[in-house]
This record gives sequence, C-alpha cells and structure tokens, in this order.
Amino acid sequence: MAESMKGLKRTHRCTEVTEANIGEEVVLMGWTQKRRNLGGMIFVDLRDRTGLMQIVFDVNDIGEEAFEKAGTIRNEFVLAVTGIVERRAGAVNEKLKTGTLEIRAKALRILAESETPPFPIEENSQTREDLRLKYRFLDLRRPDIQHGIMVKSQVMTLSRSFMANEGFLEVETPILGKSTPEGARDYLVPSRIYPGRFFALPQSPQLFKQLLMVAGYDRYFQIARCFRDEDLRADRQPEFTQMDMELSFVDVDDVIEVNERLLKHLWKEVLGIDLQTPFRRMTYREAMDRFGSDKPDLRFGMELHDVSDVVKDCGFSVFSGAVANGGSVRGICVKGEAGMPRKKIDALTDFVKGYGLKGLAYLAVQTDGIYKSSFAKFMQPEELEALVKAMDAEPGDLLLFAADKTKLACETMGALRCELARRLELIDKSKFEFLWVVEFPLLEWDEEEQRFSAMHHPFTMPMEEDLPLIDSDPGAVRAKAYDIVLNGCEIGGGSVRIHQNDIQEKMFECLGFTKEAAYEQFSFLLDAFKYGVPPHAGLAYGLDRIVMLMLGLDSIRDVIAFPKVKDSSCLMTQAPGTVAPKQLEELGLNIEVIADTEDKE
Repeated sequence: MAESMKGLKRTHRCTEVTEANIGEEVVLMGWTQKRRNLGGMIFVDLRDRTGLMQIVFDVNDIGEEAFEKAGTIRNEFVLAVTGIVERRAGAVNEKLKTGTLEIRAKALRILAESETPPFPIEENSQTREDLRLKYRFLDLRRPDIQHGIMVKSQVMTLSRSFMANEGFLEVETPILGKSTPEGARDYLVPSRIYPGRFFALPQSPQLFKQLLMVAGYDRYFQIARCFRDEDLRADRQPEFTQMDMELSFVDVDDVIEVNERLLKHLWKEVLGIDLQTPFRRMTYREAMDRFGSDKPDLRFGMELHDVSDVVKDCGFSVFSGAVANGGSVRGICVKGEAGMPRKKIDALTDFVKGYGLKGLAYLAVQTDGIYKSSFAKFMQPEELEALVKAMDAEPGDLLLFAADKTKLACETMGALRCELARRLELIDKSKFEFLWVVEFPLLEWDEEEQRFSAMHHPFTMPMEEDLPLIDSDPGAVRAKAYDIVLNGCEIGGGSVRIHQNDIQEKMFECLGFTKEAAYEQFSFLLDAFKYGVPPHAGLAYGLDRIVMLMLGLDSIRDVIAFPKVKDSSCLMTQAPGTVAPKQLEELGLNIEVIADTEDKE
C-alpha cells in the first residue's frame, strides 16, 4: 500500500550525493531500477533523472518490519529512503557517477507500487519503437531518453541567455493565424464564431517577425512551436520547435556572425567542444556540382566529377546521348573498391533507381591495368583512359556514373555518395562539420503547376546584381539566402528579406500572383510596408534536429517528449480521434467519412 511523504523532504537527487557527504544523513526519492535480496541484506539501485544510487537495507539497521517491507520492493516502485552516506563496502562500479558510494538505509517509505512494465527501463532499449511510444511515459524514464530531453532544455536555456545578452527581445507570436498559399500544407482550425472560416497553425512565425521589425523591435528571438502537415521522415515531425530570430539594419554577414557565435557557445557549454569559426561557406551551385546536395556532408570525400565534356562524343550512347539532350554525366570515385562484387553493385543500381535514375554505369580500375566495366566495350581505349584520368582514379578504384538530366544526375549521385559512405563506414561520427550554403536560386520551376515557386519563401531578397534578370531570366536570379548545414543535415536557414514595395510586387508577379491576389493573401504585411520598413534579415533553426545531431542520434523522436509517428498519429493518446457530434454542430461542420479507419497501435 502506498505511503505518504508527509513530514519528509528530499535532500538530494541521486547523483548530487558526493564523497563530501559521507557520514551525513540524506533523503533520496526515486524509482527502483533493480533489487537484489541476499538474505540479511537487500540492495536496491534507486534511479532518478540524474542517475543511480545504491541503497543498502540491513535488517540490523532498519529493523525487521521495515526490512520485510523492503523485501516487497519490485522494479519501478517509487521509494523514499532516509539513510547515511557511506563509501561502498563492496566492489566499486566505475561506470556510475556514484559508483564509490552507497546509502545505508535507516527508514523506508514505499510511495507508489508498480505493475511489471511492458518492457525493461534501460538504456539502448531493443524493444520495438511502436511499443515504447505507446507507453511513452515509461520510455521517458530511460536514462538515454532523459539525457536527450535534458540536453534540449539546456540548449534552450543557454540560447535564451545568449540572445538576451546580444540585445534580442523574446516575443511570442500567434498560434492561430491565417492560411497562406506558399510552403507545406497548413493544419487548419475551424472557427466556431465565424462558420466556414478557418485559422491556420503557423508553419513558422515568418510574417509576424517581419512585422516586429516594421514595429521597431530591432532584434527578435523566440523558441516557437510550428506545425506542418507533411509526410514525415526520421528528422521531421508535424509539430516541432523552431529557434527563430530576426534582425534589423543587417546584411548576410551580420546574421552569419552572430549565429556562429551562438553555435560556438552551445557546443562549448553542452559538449565541451571548441568549434573553429568562421565556418566554411559554399555557394548552392558549388555544393550541387561537388556533392550533389545543398546540404553536403563534409566528413568524407568522394566528391562528384562532371565528365560530360570527356564523354560527349564517346561511343557509349547512354553518356553521349545524355549530354546531347542537355543533361550531363556525373561520377564518383570509390577508393579501393575495384573488387566490389557484382551483387553489391547491383544493389547500388537498385538504390539509384529509387531516385528515378534508369541505371548506374560502373568501371573498375584493376591493379593489372585492365578495366572491368559495364560499358568499356562501347568506348575506345583512349576514351577510357581520358575518363579515368578525369576522375582522378588509381588502380584499385571503382568508378560509378549517372547520365541523365543534370539535376537528377547530381542529386542521385549525391545520395549514392552518402549511402556508400554509410555502407563502407567512411564517416567519422565524432566530427562536427559546419557549412554555410549561400546564394540559393531565388525561384525554382514547378513542373506540375507550370510556374515558378519560391525556393525559400516569397519575402526573400534577390541579390542586387541579379535584379535586372528578374524579368528576362527569373530562374537565374540568386537569393540572399543562407542555410546552415551540419554533417549533411540542414539545421537552419534564413535570408535577407525584401523591404522595398516594388521588389516585393515583382516577386509576387514572378510567382504568378496578381496584385489583387497578393493583397488578398498578405494585405496586413503589404499595408505595413507602406509605413517605413527597415532592411531586415533572419534565420530559424530546427531545435530538435540540432540536439539530435549534438548527441549523435538518428531520430528527433529521441529528443521530443511526446512525438508522433510517421502517419502523424500519437500511439500513446490515440490522437487524432473523433469528436462528439455536438462539437461538429457548433462548428458548422459535416464530416464525410471517405474510408474506414482502424485504431492504430
């Protein structure tokens, strides 16, 4: 039966007890990790969010009645223990922070009993994720999950303090806003007072933070909840935490400088690592050409080579035809892998087909000077030698090639580069390689809509020298946009914003908006821009993703207390769920059931 803690006050968390406390009486409270009954003595590992402390129950110290009570303890029982801090009489556990200490119990209260958990509460659990997420309140007790949640809290606290010292004001922006046509799908909230109208949950505080600059607040900062109704991946969630900022009277270098100092501060305080600044910078075009990605992983080499000029007139029609049709041929050199079995090369071919590529050409440079290849018979010896030279290949290397439209060839080989690095274990996971990717295209062509869309958002400033191209060649216009990339993941992005009405109107025109349509969607912003807009710029981080990468984790779910799964549902609460007919009636909604759904676990 559970007991009260009345009259009892915890003096320490488990690992707050140190050798300086030896001989003192302490009161600890927490959960039972493990119990071992050795007859006249019972050992319990007590756990709280800081770690473990060994408790010793000796019948001679605690008395028979309390000792019998200790004998009923099971895993996950909640205990309050009063006892004396001692140096361990038995073996020292060097893996524990408290491995030299133990508490010799004088009194015990069982504050709550527990059923047997559906899985062990332990680090690096092998329990399948869906079961752990169904019982997330238990999963959150695991030390590795608790560590991620606590580091995230530390990052938030450090960031707030740093930004405050830099003159930023923390300002909350609305959760209920207006749906806008650009970007991902909005989550919509029906209005009871205005039937047929909807609020939208924010994908970001973008428009409001720009309005704060118009209002003269100069430097804004917010740790904001954001929502996007999109398909999920390991590093995405339908609701997530964004670390958001906006600055007035600045340009690209100013935003980059303050953010490099912020990241340097976080890595030093959280991980004890001194990051070297300034970080490298690379244009979008260079990143795509060299790595096939606008978020390249710089922890390993294997860069892409453009061999289009070398093979444009060769006898292999797959190569020459791709170049003739306006595409290109891109290759990567895999050092020392000329002996890779055909079965593995076929698996790599299947991998690139998943990206839309029709196939993968290969050439193994054998140590005896012979080429083993899928296409060598179509090319002259001098053409093969020129290709090998262009790839900087040596005997023993494996060359892989994609021939197609340039964008598809680059992106696919970029993905293959990363896949090979994983399979061949080329990645040094102890490294943190930061990179600023700059000068993104302002616009990208949407084949489905047959119009340009904003690569970032409609309020991104074009580079001044490219403004004359906005009418004649809008696809060539570069943006004053910048992404911060870490180990092949984009952790943040931002841009200098448009603050001149004529440029903003031209941007809307490029995106296919009439003046009337633009005003209908963004009237509050365009009205504000009539009253003196300072030059301004900003950036936003995916906070969950930063912490995930800091800790070397594979999923942001491990640093979010109550995450969703890939279908956007919550296995613990069974959300989303149905609502009462009366609620729908109040909102003026009539639900049409499109297909039967089953409860998901």
